[in-house]
Amino acid sequence: MSTTESTPGDRGPAAGTEQGPAAEDWARVQSSPEFVQLRQRLRSFVFPMTGLFLAWYLLYVLVADYAHGFMSIKLVGNINIGLVFGLLQFVSTFVITALYVRYANRRLDPVAERIRQEIEGGAR
Repeated sequence: MSTTESTPGDRGPAAGTEQGPAAEDWARVQSSPEFVQLRQRLRSFVFPMTGLFLAWYLLYVLVADYAHGFMSIKLVGNINIGLVFGLLQFVSTFVITALYVRYANRRLDPVAERIRQEIEGGAR
């Protein structure tokens, strides 16, 4: 292994030759308005989306348990409403993932990049 490679316990290339940001830097960044805004933006997406998904999943479970007749209505061949609802659970997971990636790229990543630049620039 060369001196520029790092092992899992190292903090980067040639561990020990360059110190990372100090604990005070992390505390300062955590209390900064930009970091508070980043956390608020993350929570404003994650909490409502989680609630929406859990409500959708609970609806699926309740309808599957208490509305057997409805869920067993055949749509095409042996494909019934229950099967379609079940598959839509997977579709909704992929849709939420795509929405999050788009949201993160537009609203979270630019702020996180500015914070990263600030702490890495201030540590050197």
